[in-house]
Amino acid sequence: MNPTLKALYGLKYNPFSPELPLEALHLTPKLEDFAWRIEHGLAQEGGFALIAGEPGTGKSVALRVLAARLERLREVTVGGLEHPQSNLADFYREMGDVFGVALQPHNRWAGFRVLRERWLAHIDSTLIRPILLIDEAQEMHPGVLNELRILTATRFDSRAILSVVLAGDRRLLHKLRREELLPLGSRIRTRLLLEPATSEELRACLIHLLAAAGNAKLMTRELIATLCDHALGNYRVLSTLANELLSVAAQRQLDVLDEKLYLEVFSAPEATREPPRRTAPARHA
Repeated sequence: MNPTLKALYGLKYNPFSPELPLEALHLTPKLEDFAWRIEHGLAQEGGFALIAGEPGTGKSVALRVLAARLERLREVTVGGLEHPQSNLADFYREMGDVFGVALQPHNRWAGFRVLRERWLAHIDSTLIRPILLIDEAQEMHPGVLNELRILTATRFDSRAILSVVLAGDRRLLHKLRREELLPLGSRIRTRLLLEPATSEELRACLIHLLAAAGNAKLMTRELIATLCDHALGNYRVLSTLANELLSVAAQRQLDVLDEKLYLEVFSAPEATREPPRRTAPARHA
């Protein structure tokens, strides 16, 4: 925590930092509903879920909230892929690390069998499917996605033995419409499609962040409205603008952040005009 922010504004942390504590995250009703369906549905029955939206619309927050909720479940195993763009051999290497089994990538059949045996043993002892979270899933190779689909199904595709949540931008939606990935796309059971936020949704988020950080009156109502109107429906843009204002205010040791500060920081300077050249008077013959 920046001691200057604490001394000047009584903040417990920077409310606009990407590293917000979990309890400070703003949860929309849509996200709450999705997390509940994963926790009480997909985790029990397995299968695929999807989080999709443009950058800055809340995918990372959704994954953080979801991971925390799932990890509270009794004896659940939650893992995440950190290198989605892997080829098939590296995919098996990482899956072995995630689920704690020794795999030999050159022997794909052995890896396939060992992973499924591990998941089946987990289900037999806990009645809950292991859960795999994959961020930036639009980067995954189609062959790896299809391998994952086949790897997670048994009994002629009638039983899912792993819960998988794919998160990515709109390219993931387009990828799942490709002919070779239609079997996977048709198996997405639960979806969270994130759209650009309204000004009211941005306002609720900003007010929540300020209150959770310990200073609900850090910004004037006029500044909050201005920020929300200029954030383009994007939570990340909103935090970036607000963080820039907070840095300038701390440097100037201002008591409160207001619209005047916004205009000073973000108003485009007038283009400097080159002074007109003086022309020499015409000489008469």
